[in-house]
Amino acid sequence: MLHMAILVTDNLPMFELGCALEVFGYPKKDKPSWYKCDVISFDADVLNAPNGLQLKVQEVNEILHYDILLIPGWNTESKKIKVALAEQIVAFHGLNKRIITFCSGAFLPAQLGLLNNCQATTHWRYAKQFQQRFPLVEYVDNVLYTQHDNLACSAGSAAALDLAIEIVRQDFGHEVANEVARRLVISPHRTGGQAQFVETPVPQKHQRFSSTLDWAIEQLNTLLKVDDLARHANMSRRSFDRHFKASIGMPPKEWLNQQRIRLAKELLEKDRLTMDELASRVGFDNTVTLRFNFHKFVGISPSEYQHQFYQG
Repeated sequence: MLHMAILVTDNLPMFELGCALEVFGYPKKDKPSWYKCDVISFDADVLNAPNGLQLKVQEVNEILHYDILLIPGWNTESKKIKVALAEQIVAFHGLNKRIITFCSGAFLPAQLGLLNNCQATTHWRYAKQFQQRFPLVEYVDNVLYTQHDNLACSAGSAAALDLAIEIVRQDFGHEVANEVARRLVISPHRTGGQAQFVETPVPQKHQRFSSTLDWAIEQLNTLLKVDDLARHANMSRRSFDRHFKASIGMPPKEWLNQQRIRLAKELLEKDRLTMDELASRVGFDNTVTLRFNFHKFVGISPSEYQHQFYQG
């Protein structure tokens, strides 16, 4: 069991706290090693929340027995930290235990110097303030989350879910992360390098493509082409390309390669395959194309990924 402390203070961010509890605090009876979450505070056992709410939490004075510390938010204006809290977080980090921050939560470890010379991010609206206050932190703009050793930071609001699902994937594998994502009705994986602030509206999946997408996913082990998808949808290639991008939000070839890499990740977590075998199983005609797309969507090579996440 992974024992997680979720650290909160007065005027805590309810959305980010909800993200933490929905992903990590929701009981999973088929996984006895699942997370056990305590919502804690160094301030009091009853905290004020927005809109007149109050929250009963565990008041503590130490955290070193926990495996993971999650900070869903922090006061971006305050420069004061209780000595006991500061000492405990620094000691926690010194034990190489994981610290996760959502949104403005990055301000706390940054103020303690734990993010110095590390990549980190926060909500885009705090970016300028964060960079001015913490010049030794390597701030990364327009990403959903960053990970540096045992420190992970999400960008604003919904990006907390993306980082949380990624943490589940690292701890329990791709299939379990997908199960959690399906329960929450969210995408199972948006890479951390995606932009956090998108000015265009979120695309809606058009019903006309549903059967074609389902069919294509079943055919990923073949040399499937976009022309094949267009034929299955009974559309000309030109019309298919235009309507697909308008409905799904990306060109069909990019979507197809993304699905192949998703499958490649699942296979790498379960099976020992050569690069030739893996390319064949996911529909790439050579290993060069496989490696190029894997690095594009995941950020590391297939062999590096398997070294980190193989569970066979």
